[in-house]
Amino acid sequence: MDTDPRFRALLPAPSAQVDLAALYAYPAALDRPWVRCNMVSSADGGAWGPSGRTAELSSPADRRVMGVLRGLCDVVLAGAATARIEGYRPVRPREVWGRLREGRPDTPSVAVVTRTLDVHPDLLAGAPGDAPTLVFTTADAPEGRVRAAKDAGAEVVVAGDRSVEPAAAVRALAERGLYRVLCEGGPHLLAEFTAAGLVDEVCLTTSPHLLGPAASRIVAGDAPSHTADLRLEHLLESEGTLFSRYTRA
Repeated sequence: MDTDPRFRALLPAPSAQVDLAALYAYPAALDRPWVRCNMVSSADGGAWGPSGRTAELSSPADRRVMGVLRGLCDVVLAGAATARIEGYRPVRPREVWGRLREGRPDTPSVAVVTRTLDVHPDLLAGAPGDAPTLVFTTADAPEGRVRAAKDAGAEVVVAGDRSVEPAAAVRALAERGLYRVLCEGGPHLLAEFTAAGLVDEVCLTTSPHLLGPAASRIVAGDAPSHTADLRLEHLLESEGTLFSRYTRA
């Protein structure tokens, strides 16, 4: 059972008093989706552990931050491969989220990006009515799987012809009033969104492990090469793990 982790702020000012909900709060009065990406990395830049999952890089402190980020967001966005590998299901409500989710559904929706709709049935069928699972797919997606997803209660959104266009997905989230977006990757999805200039914020957990050259970086894939300047908003530490929050400069 996880013990309650202790955090300390290193930047912008050292402090032993840390309010995670305040430090990770979304900008007030948003009039468009704010895309926050939350990723974990080893000290040498690996995005997953030997099992191919992020569990080996996680910790009680990382799970605590992830819980706060999910409590703050309107929608959790992930690629289909990440959803399969990490075992995504509809987000379950948490008692500690009461204040964070005041005036909103008890849980955020999950939105999955997939061309083939190869998604676990429980992710499609188990979501509450006020936070349905969203499936962003393409015009040439398999008709049978599209029909099955709709029958299960998911909302299927065509967001491109042969590949899901990040801008179309963000527009669809805006149309549904889902402005507080938490993108949890994986690296290919993050690359596509950063290449499109749609990432407003990167929250990075740096785990005190070395993995070697096998694991991918947190941004990977075939998206066009691109650069972006970031501004460090804060740096926290807990039991050797670092938590940095960057916004687009």
